[in-house]
Amino acid sequence: MTIALSENDKRMLDGLSGEASRMAMSILVRMADVYGAGELMDVSQAHIDGCGLMSDAGLEFAEKLAAAGGKVVVPTTLNMGPLDLQDWRRFVADEEFAAKAIRQSKAYTDMGCVPTWSCAPYQGYLTPRFGQQIAWGESNAICYANSVLGARTNRYADYLDICAAIAGRVPRCGLHLTENRRGQWLLSLKGFSPELLAEEVFWPVMGHLVGAMVHDKVSVIEGLPATATSDQLKAFGAAAASAGSVALFHAVGLTPEAPTREAAFQGTEPEQATDITPDDWYRAWDDLAGAEEGEKLDVVVLGCPHLSFDEFRSLVDEIRAVAPAKAHEGVDVALLTCQQSLSLVDRTDWLADLDAFGARITRDTCVFHTPMIRRDANVLMTNSGKCAYYSPGTLGVRVAFGSVGDCVRSAVAGRVLRRRPG
Repeated sequence: MTIALSENDKRMLDGLSGEASRMAMSILVRMADVYGAGELMDVSQAHIDGCGLMSDAGLEFAEKLAAAGGKVVVPTTLNMGPLDLQDWRRFVADEEFAAKAIRQSKAYTDMGCVPTWSCAPYQGYLTPRFGQQIAWGESNAICYANSVLGARTNRYADYLDICAAIAGRVPRCGLHLTENRRGQWLLSLKGFSPELLAEEVFWPVMGHLVGAMVHDKVSVIEGLPATATSDQLKAFGAAAASAGSVALFHAVGLTPEAPTREAAFQGTEPEQATDITPDDWYRAWDDLAGAEEGEKLDVVVLGCPHLSFDEFRSLVDEIRAVAPAKAHEGVDVALLTCQQSLSLVDRTDWLADLDAFGARITRDTCVFHTPMIRRDANVLMTNSGKCAYYSPGTLGVRVAFGSVGDCVRSAVAGRVLRRRPG
């Protein structure tokens, strides 16, 4: 189809703004045709997921753009990378891998990207505002930005994200448009006790349930607690985006585009409606765990998405509640976070507790990018619905899912200990 281009779009496409801009615009125009979008539109911020070292081709693409003079034209943050750039030798013995990862990191920062290296950019630098048009990669970040903040982005794939940042343009389609943000599927919580709703694990399990149910549909959820915190909504969205392809959900009375059910559906009727019961929730809880109670535990992973300052506080509280507060010698404890959160933790007395417990803090990356899980690990425990969903296939481990308190107690015991919620 014919794509309507602005004069500046044409300049970029003709190479008059440099080779990197020409490459970026040619890809964006091709993708607009694929999406059926008749024109491009401006974005005012980007978040890059393609900065992880997933292949040599990804490194080559980034270095080619940088060598061609590529520069981002909107504020652009970076998702987690392939290394803890400040302390990578603790985890990575492969010097060739590390050298490539450092080269890729340099290519993106040379193009003007901000080295946030976090999969939770919405809790740190350059948090988008309501209605802001952005081009974000990283599934949980997309879900949070659209749903909780009310910013507008599609699910931008690796490498298309940096093209959008260089051009400052994206195809006008999808969730950038108001009509496509209308709710489609009504989900009503029925019969949930206040005790179960107050459980820490309620949120990632509910996200796992919703994602597996609605896939990429826009759900409207009635009955979620109005007291939800940023971290709880983060856990919900990350699980929903992993188990499904959720890029936007509305929670009635909680998220900004859903002050009422009618507003969330933009005055129309739901295409589908489903009640969710505690029995549904408990089935999702069971689905997240493949490891059995009492099994030998090898590793605990917390921080998927990256740990916030408040999540560090909750972890330290749980550690201080256990005596003796030290992980079993056979259990590794990996804490994943970004430099921004860790800088705040540095101003507390928590690091001594974490160190005494045996936890290892890793910045800027995660277990799916950096080889930090030992090869003989068999059972991994986490409080993250996202980590629980991906770990069996990606890391080759069986998963025990539980709360932060469950993870701490299990690490101390050296075996899986889970309290059934509610």
